Amino acid sequence: MKKILTIMLVGLVFSFLFVGCPKKAVKEEVIPPPPEEVEKPTPPPPPPEKPALVLETIHFDFDKYEIRPGDAEILKKNAEILKQYPDVKIIIEGHCCPIGTNEYNLGLGQRRANAAKEYLVKLGISPDRIETISYGEERLITTDPKEYWKNRRCEFKVKE
Repeated sequence: MKKILTIMLVGLVFSFLFVGCPKKAVKEEVIPPPPEEVEKPTPPPPPPEKPALVLETIHFDFDKYEIRPGDAEILKKNAEILKQYPDVKIIIEGHCCPIGTNEYNLGLGQRRANAAKEYLVKLGISPDRIETISYGEERLITTDPKEYWKNRRCEFKVKE
């Protein structure tokens, strides 16, 4: 019994010791104020895009490179558009139908492109703004002989 009393007494003394210890102080977590919003610089505007010019195609009679009256009107419209954009350069692509040899059609396509260029130059477009190329019969629109007229053309592309 003496042992039990001694154990109880020792337990009582320890319990008083632990009760008497100061409790750990709870640290209040300090929440920092939100950072001040710094005004972000606005990004510069995107560079202006090249204008989306739509220049009409002209057509030619079989085995010819002379500008037809109706196509002269189209070239006048194309020239007016080009005058509005003096920094734009173009490529005139000459095309042919598949009748004849490839070599002949390449030459005819070049003569057609050159005729269109000369006409635009007479209308006041600088020749430095115009390149020409011939594709001959390499880029056909149709292979139907009844529609070969669609292949006898000059297309106008804005140079990148």
